[in-house]
Amino acid sequence: MTSFGRRPKKRISCDAPLAGRSMHQPQELQEKGAGMGKNSLGRRQKMSGCCRGFIPPTILDHLVVAAPVETRTAVVNSVRQSLMTREDRAGQRVGMEGLIAAGRFASGGFANRIVYDCENKWEPQLLKMRTEGGPATGDDSADNAYKYAGEARDFFADELGRNSIDNQGMELILNVHFGTDFMNAVWDGTQMIFGEGDGEIFSGFARSLDVVAHELAHGVTQHTANLEYANQPGALNEHFSDVFGTAITQHCLGQDSGRADWLIGNEIMGPTLYGEALRCMKAPGTAYDNPLLGKDPQPSHMRDAYTGPDDNGGVHINSGIPNKSFYLVAMEIGTTAAVKVWYHALQNLWHTAQFNDTVQVIVESSRILTKNKQTPLGTPQTVRSAFKEVGLPS
Repeated sequence: MTSFGRRPKKRISCDAPLAGRSMHQPQELQEKGAGMGKNSLGRRQKMSGCCRGFIPPTILDHLVVAAPVETRTAVVNSVRQSLMTREDRAGQRVGMEGLIAAGRFASGGFANRIVYDCENKWEPQLLKMRTEGGPATGDDSADNAYKYAGEARDFFADELGRNSIDNQGMELILNVHFGTDFMNAVWDGTQMIFGEGDGEIFSGFARSLDVVAHELAHGVTQHTANLEYANQPGALNEHFSDVFGTAITQHCLGQDSGRADWLIGNEIMGPTLYGEALRCMKAPGTAYDNPLLGKDPQPSHMRDAYTGPDDNGGVHINSGIPNKSFYLVAMEIGTTAAVKVWYHALQNLWHTAQFNDTVQVIVESSRILTKNKQTPLGTPQTVRSAFKEVGLPS
């Protein structure tokens, strides 16, 4: 397993966070979005690039053409706003001290939650709605974001021994009602941002434990391995967020691996798409298949891995391969035991780690935790078998 000393040195980004900066849409977007008719695009345009939001860009690209005319402006705004957020967040990295701190509680704060109302504007942190220990607001998005962030924070603390996103008690900043019908949720490098959806295709993103835990987990990855958001490292970045998101959801619902649905994103589907999901960890490639979203492109084996440029090299697509492996391990040893192995491995990965590197590190983590009696005997063999089933190492 690669030691800390051999990892590529991490850089600290000079990019400014979103807080305090205007995110209002440019006039060009307002004009183009407002006049978007059914036939004005001609052919499908890939507008979303490498957006690091909860909704994969492949889905947003499909919706630009397939969504009803009255919804298309919201889709275009969501695509372009997601791109703006991605540009603010690109390249954000933490120093080695973040890695050294991982795995133990630091003497920092308590990870207090702060919820802001964006008042349907394209700007975060406008109106403070609720702070740690404060009373419920009566606003579903604000109160659910507060609740779910607390449940995710407590899972990391109680089950994994981590003190918030940075392991030093980092505040959890949650922005709700972002933009108008914004169809996404984003971790921007410093805070979480949640749209309300259009109410038909997607509902409010902050009302889903899956979504809140997934975005918070992106912050944990940023402050540990800091995986690059492209190609295989990017697919691993999405994979770890799915792993933590589903583990937290199962824990809070009192489910074991056998009772869980292993779906990601089913909670945000509006009435038009009720019953669909964004990803299925149990059977990648089966989460959705309909005229609005298209067909789930996730592979479950390396022989079918996506190698093109879309989705920033397939970060939301190829994550299905390690997702399937995690599911197989969790079915054998339980989700809580499995997530401990994955969390241990995450702290020993580096920002350019590939799938083969990750298999090696996860197997080594499983051996260490088995030796320490934190996972059952036979866990390393279970992990190897699960990765072999998806064609890894390749």
